[in-house]
This record gives sequence, C-alpha cells and structure tokens, in this order.
Amino acid sequence: MLDDDDFEAEEAWDEYAWERFLQEQDRNTEKYFGLLEKYIDHPKRDELIAQEMGWNGPHDEAEYSEISELIEQELVEEGDCDLVGEDDFDRFAQSPVYRDTLRLHRWINAWLEAEDSVKDHPAAVKFATRSAVCGAKLAAALCGDEVTEIGMTIAYLKRALKAANDALDAASQLVQLGFLDERQHAVVRKLIFRIRDRVVDFMSEYRMEWRRRHGDS
Repeated sequence: MLDDDDFEAEEAWDEYAWERFLQEQDRNTEKYFGLLEKYIDHPKRDELIAQEMGWNGPHDEAEYSEISELIEQELVEEGDCDLVGEDDFDRFAQSPVYRDTLRLHRWINAWLEAEDSVKDHPAAVKFATRSAVCGAKLAAALCGDEVTEIGMTIAYLKRALKAANDALDAASQLVQLGFLDERQHAVVRKLIFRIRDRVVDFMSEYRMEWRRRHGDS
C-alpha cells in the first residue's frame, strides 16, 4: 500500500509556465487551421490532418479535443461568456473595464459603418480585431472563480495587454493614413489607455496574490 508521501502535490504553474503552454497551443491551433484549409475538400481530410499533427494513437484524442476547445474559445465573440459560469460573467460584466471594452467595441463598429471604404484596410482590420481580442482575453482572465489558477489569469492578462498595445499602434497608423482624425484618435486612445491601465493594475494585484500564496519562487 502506498503512503500519502509517495504522491507529489501538483505544482501550481506560474504565469511563465502558462504563457509557454498557451504559446504552444497557439502554434498547434495555427498549424491545425492551416491543415484544415489545405485539406478542406479532401475525402481523407481528418486522417491527413491527424497524421501531420502527429496524432498517432487513441491517447492523442485528448489533444484534438483540447485544440477544438481552444478554437471554440478563440471564436467566441467579445462579451459572450458561454464557456464560463453565468455568475462569473455577471461579476465581470459589472466591472468598469468591461464597460470600457463595450464602449470601444461599439465605437469601432459605428466608425466602420460610417467609413465603409476603410473596413478592409489592414490597419483597420488590425484595429478592430486587436481591440476585440483584448476584450476576449480580459473575459478569459477575469471570468474565473476562486479556484482559477492565478498564473493562468496573469498569462491571459498579458495577452490582453499586448492586444491593447497593438490596437493603439493600429490607431496611430490610421491617423497617419488619414482614416482617423485627431478628435477620433483622442476618443479611442482614452478608452484603450483606460483599459490598458486597468489590465496593468489587475496584473499587479494577481502577482501580489501569487507571492502571498507561493512566495517569490
């Protein structure tokens, strides 16, 4: 009979371990999408994709399910938290940062409708998509409960921060191209910086909680 000491306690991942994990999943998801596009009409599509993804046995079904779930999550629209509990999302929906992401989302949609000729420009696409990704990553980070891993939360917040910075860069590019005027730029900069600053605050709070629970290791 095995003693309790024979089992090692599961180690909590820090933000860096979660970031490496998410990056690996990103690469797998990107590869999967590329293969899906390549073999979309092939009669043996699933077999070919499984072969090139390296899914060679029954144990690899778990990875397939995991990637499918990640793809589903990436396709969830901003503000749609069907993948989390309603109570968790209700708490997030009441936060000022969520309301700011909604204001930004509505502003961008209205701008694209008014400037129809701009909507397919790469800078406009980047502006819209990175703003939406920021909201989605915030939801992924903050729609959890008390048992959500802190490292995972911080990793998602870092992704939200990067998306916010990318949206700021795209907005600046749109000004240089003459698609946004200075007044419009000031509006979106104010919203994005407010979101960005709150994300930084959240990251600081969760890192303090990590140190409280796990120390500096």
